[in-house]
Amino acid sequence: MSDPKGSGKAKDPEMQGEGNYTAARRYDEATTEFVKAGKVDEAASKARPKTEAEADEMKKAEQAGKSHAKGEDPALHKKQKSQG
Repeated sequence: MSDPKGSGKAKDPEMQGEGNYTAARRYDEATTEFVKAGKVDEAASKARPKTEAEADEMKKAEQAGKSHAKGEDPALHKKQKSQG
């Protein structure tokens, strides 16, 4: 199936099975661009709680979310192999 403009690229299928690879790729590209643009520190600063009450509210929300979780993914604590 080709796109209507005739560029030869296959049109993204509406149903892609488990996961939307097109959306995942767009997200990855946008995230990489955000980091490369140096916007992380500014965003983190803006996300910090402004008051002690807001900090408490955020902590309670985090605890509520964790109470529903099965636990952390063990892969988070594995050392990544260097790519080379």
